[in-house]
Amino acid sequence: MIRNFKIVKVDYKYCDYLRQFDNKVSYNAGSKEMRPFIGILFVVNGCEYFAPLSSPKAKHIHMKNNVDIVKIDNGRYGVVNFNNMIPVTASNYELFDLNAIPRDTYELKWQNLLKSQLLWLNKNIKDVKGKAFKLYEMYKNGRLDERIKSRCCNFILLEEKCNEYNAK
Repeated sequence: MIRNFKIVKVDYKYCDYLRQFDNKVSYNAGSKEMRPFIGILFVVNGCEYFAPLSSPKAKHIHMKNNVDIVKIDNGRYGVVNFNNMIPVTASNYELFDLNAIPRDTYELKWQNLLKSQLLWLNKNIKDVKGKAFKLYEMYKNGRLDERIKSRCCNFILLEEKCNEYNAK
């Protein structure tokens, strides 16, 4: 059974810990603390994988979908950065409350964007999950083009560090 995606906030202290071992882990402290991640993409070695979402930018419209990035509604709602997906456990994240009452128009627009991203991603869940796992498998089996591999987190090392962090 395929479960719908959820949008989460990953604990910034956990991301800081992972970044000690891999500088490609997304920064999400301070003003970036609200960085949304989408998942669960897949589960490997007791770790759930989540990928950071990016807000729409003009460059997304002209980008091509690639093995490490998927455009959300042709870039209209941003992209999912599979290359920066990270392993987590349930103790490393919390759900975004997409039904919270927004404090201002900026927050309302941002909340609506997250809802649009989530709706599109859930409509395309099989493809999205499949692409995420394909990238992981290609990375793990050494079958990625070096240019793409250089943009990816070291998934295998991060799984080890995830398990160490959560064993404390």
